[in-house]
Amino acid sequence: MRLISKGAEANLYLADLYGRSVIVKKRIPKPYRNPKLDIKLRVTRTVREAECIHEAKKASVPTPVIYLVDRKDTTIFMEYVRGVRIKEVLDFLDEGRRERVCVQIGRLIGRLHSISLIHGDLTTSNMILFNDEKIFLIDFGLSFHSRDEEDKGVDLHLLKRSLHSTHHEHAEASMRSIFLGYEEVSGAQTTLKILRKVREIEYRGRYFHERV
Repeated sequence: MRLISKGAEANLYLADLYGRSVIVKKRIPKPYRNPKLDIKLRVTRTVREAECIHEAKKASVPTPVIYLVDRKDTTIFMEYVRGVRIKEVLDFLDEGRRERVCVQIGRLIGRLHSISLIHGDLTTSNMILFNDEKIFLIDFGLSFHSRDEEDKGVDLHLLKRSLHSTHHEHAEASMRSIFLGYEEVSGAQTTLKILRKVREIEYRGRYFHERV
């Protein structure tokens, strides 16, 4: 296995499984936690992530295929999606292409939220453009279930912050396109509620910083 990424919770490896390239996500022990609690948390989060990926796929959201979940080793073996991260290409697309990509992203998020699945880490780093047309969502390590508009608003608010941080020049236009795609799936009334929630969260953040 070749290490390709080290994270706070898990390491990612590129490996070969019976002649097929796979991504191996292994949750690493935390020495500061009680050992029994640590293994329990890692097993729970590993299983939950695999389940969320599967549920997203059932909602017509492209995600990596899960080949194996090793509970004992808190490891997931999954499909290696050969593509490029949206983070690396969004700023270099022409306006029309960028709009279409962002509308597609909005549709995928809408599908997740329609089954009460919150991604938890929506950034352009966790979106892969495959074959110049299909977008895969990856890294469901922070995903959870919720019907709460607040959680859906936070999901989209984090994406908006990510766009402003990484793609500042195109952030507002991209977010408008994302909400257009979201509305196609969720409907105008629900989208308006979530949009208001995003603005409310932004206002609370500004108010907090002003107070500080």
